[in-house]
Amino acid sequence: MTRPARSLLNKHSKTCSLVLEGSQVKARLIAERIETKTPVHVDWLRFTCLLRNAPTPPVEVLFPEPVVSTLENPLSRFEEENGSYEKQRFARLMRKLTELPDSDYSPSAQAFTLAKRVCEILGDDFLVDVELRKGHDFYKHRWSIERNGVEVGWVGFLASGESPRQQAQAKTLHVNLYGSACTFARHGWRDHMADLVDDVAGVITRCDLALDFFDGLRGGMQRVKADYENGLCNVNGKRPKCNMVGDWTHGDQGKGRSFYIGSKEGGKQTNLYEKGHQLFGEKDSSGWIRAELRYGNKLRVLPSDMLRRPADHFAGASEWHAALLAEANALAIPQPVPCKKQLAIQTVEAEVTRVIRWVATTAGQSLALFVKYATLDQFAAMVDGLGKPGRLRKFNNHEIASAFNAAAGRVLKGASAGHAFA
Repeated sequence: MTRPARSLLNKHSKTCSLVLEGSQVKARLIAERIETKTPVHVDWLRFTCLLRNAPTPPVEVLFPEPVVSTLENPLSRFEEENGSYEKQRFARLMRKLTELPDSDYSPSAQAFTLAKRVCEILGDDFLVDVELRKGHDFYKHRWSIERNGVEVGWVGFLASGESPRQQAQAKTLHVNLYGSACTFARHGWRDHMADLVDDVAGVITRCDLALDFFDGLRGGMQRVKADYENGLCNVNGKRPKCNMVGDWTHGDQGKGRSFYIGSKEGGKQTNLYEKGHQLFGEKDSSGWIRAELRYGNKLRVLPSDMLRRPADHFAGASEWHAALLAEANALAIPQPVPCKKQLAIQTVEAEVTRVIRWVATTAGQSLALFVKYATLDQFAAMVDGLGKPGRLRKFNNHEIASAFNAAAGRVLKGASAGHAFA
């Protein structure tokens, strides 16, 4: 076969695979919508719990029998190679666990038990890989949750560093379920997962709520842009940030477009994008558009009921979100997830404190020289037109002023004692 022919065959194979996978995803989403009677799909989930609240490992894991090397005991090798699949997996698991330091054994066993519990909720297609893997997000290790041999989630444990923050993280377990896990989980998994979050006193750190318009959204992506420009996406009279990605210069002929509303920093961001193009490629003609509301726990407490009532929490994001849901012919009782004022105050104070501390300890001498010898006009000319530091741009002037008054005295008193301005 010639190289051009082989290249064409490979491209055709990839296209067929893409279409098949996309069709499976769409079929699962439609089936879930019919089964649950709600058009809103949970598409990503992350939660954290303390080790002391995690499920207790079974006795055979907590108090394992001594593992005899297969090199020393041929019978052990025979049993490992010829036993049932579950026995083989358990034997490999225990071998991996016993290779860990004693201090790591208990967290590893608890993490594996939690991962197994998650798999039982997701369905029979999901398994915990018994090979211990390197961790993500500053966790030292992870147990991988797989479906058909592909990782669709993981449970992280122990810390990859020695800092105080990392050591605090070492006392937790973290569950991360990708969109593919949520899509192919058995019907009813959301309620059971919410119960698990409650059982382990878990803190949900991310939850994505997706509303699909399989046959297209009225007005398409241009309508989304127009809604934003006309203030329909405003929340409490404020216009959220926006970001446009993809080819927007060719109108409805643009491909792979996304329109982001809100920000990750604020803990609430909505991405409207052409899901059909993502799954089926640029030649897709379905018009499939997804509105994906991504909640994070920055400044918010995400309730487990978000899993039980995804449509209500989608509608509660704003009047515009509720209107989108109405276009999908769905009824919902809007359930807002408000920004915690106290948490917001603590956050802005922390950011202001960092800025003041930097000025006092790093720029103090230069600033003192300027204050002593510069005229008011020179000082005004220096600061005129300067914006806020990057870490404070998400807060308004009133919040910064209040935080400054609370933090400045405390920080500057300590700096003065250390002669930072000398």
